[in-house]
Amino acid sequence: MSHESHQSHQSHEPDLLYTDTEDALRDAVRSLLTDRAGHQDVLDRIETGDPYPAGLWPALAAGIGAAGLLVPEKLGGQGASHREAAVVLEELGRAVTPAPYLTAAVIATETLLALTATDGPATAHTATEGPAAALLAELASGERTAVLTVPLTTAPRTGFTATGPVRAVADAVAADFFLVPRPTGLYAVPAAEATVTPTTPLDLTRPLATVDASGAAGTLLAGPEAARAAVRRGLLAGAGLLASEQLGLAEWCLEETVRHTKERFQFNRPVGSFQALKHRMAHLWLDLVGARAAARAAADALAAGAADAELTVAVAQAYCSGVAVRAAEECVQLHGGIGMTWEHPAHLALKRAKADQLALGSTGHHQDVLADLMDLPAPA
Repeated sequence: MSHESHQSHQSHEPDLLYTDTEDALRDAVRSLLTDRAGHQDVLDRIETGDPYPAGLWPALAAGIGAAGLLVPEKLGGQGASHREAAVVLEELGRAVTPAPYLTAAVIATETLLALTATDGPATAHTATEGPAAALLAELASGERTAVLTVPLTTAPRTGFTATGPVRAVADAVAADFFLVPRPTGLYAVPAAEATVTPTTPLDLTRPLATVDASGAAGTLLAGPEAARAAVRRGLLAGAGLLASEQLGLAEWCLEETVRHTKERFQFNRPVGSFQALKHRMAHLWLDLVGARAAARAAADALAAGAADAELTVAVAQAYCSGVAVRAAEECVQLHGGIGMTWEHPAHLALKRAKADQLALGSTGHHQDVLADLMDLPAPA
C-alpha cells in the first residue's frame, strides 16, 4: 500500500472496516505488548520514574516496523497509512503503554512529511533529498525519535511558536532531537543541545518535560509559512489518531469490567447479573460503538487525504475523549474497592483518559471547530 495512494483530496466513501493486514498488525502489536509491556510491567516501572519498558521501542518501531508506517517506502518506511497507525495506537491505548509513538511516529513524522511533499496536494510526491527527508528516514528506521516542541494541549488550529522554554512537552525525555517551531521557521535541534527538565504529570505513562532549545542554533527545515502548515498537519494527524488510542483504552476498560463483574460474587450471584450494572455496561458498549465509528472515520479520512479530514477529526475528538473518560470511570467504580487501589491498573487508564481529554485540543475546542466548519452559529 503506497503512501502516495492515500494523498488524494478527492471525495471518497469512508471505509470503517478493518482489513486483513490491519488485523495481522494488531495481533503482532498485542502479542509484543503482552510479552514486554503488560499492565503489571507498567505499574512496576512507573514506580522507578522511568516508565518506558526496556527494549520495547526497538521491537515496536524497528522489529514490527511501526515507526515507519506513515513514511513512504522511498524514504525507508512501510508506505502504509493512518489506518495502520491507528491500529497500533488502539493497542497502545488498551495497554496504556509508555511509548513515544503518538509524538514521534505520528506528530513529528507528519510534520516532516509536510516538508517533503511537492507539486501540490492533488499530485503530491515525496522529495528524497534535504534535511527533512534525511530525518524521516532515521525516524522510519526506529533508530532515532523526534518530538515536536509544543505543549501537549496544543490544538491543530491554534499552532505554536517557541520563543523560550516550552512547558508540558510529551515524551521529551525520550527524544533524540526536537522539531522547534520558531518565528523564523522550523528547526531540528539535537536533544543534547537543549535543556530538558522533567515535570510530574497526571499521567505517569506519558512523561512531560519543559524543553529549552533557545540557546541552540539547530538546522533550518522550513521558513515560517511552511513551518506553520507543517506543524498544523502534524497536530491534525495527532488529534485524529489520538481518538484511536482513546478507543483502545475504552475497549479495555469495558472488557476488564465485564470480566470482573462475571467473577465477583455477591449474595451468591455474579454482580454482573444485577440489572443496574448490566444497564451501565450496555450503555458503555453503545458509547464504544459510536467511538469506534468516529475514530475509524478520522483515520480513514486522514489516510485518504479527504477534503473533510479536519471536520472528521473534530468529530472524533469531540466524542472519543469523553467516552474514554466515562469508560475509565466506570472501570474504577464497578471494580469496587480493588479499583481504587494503586495495585490495580484501572487508575492508569483513568489518568491517561483524563490527560488525553486535554491533549491536542480540549473537547470544547473541537466542538468549536466543528461548529465553525459546519457554519453553526453559537447560541445567543
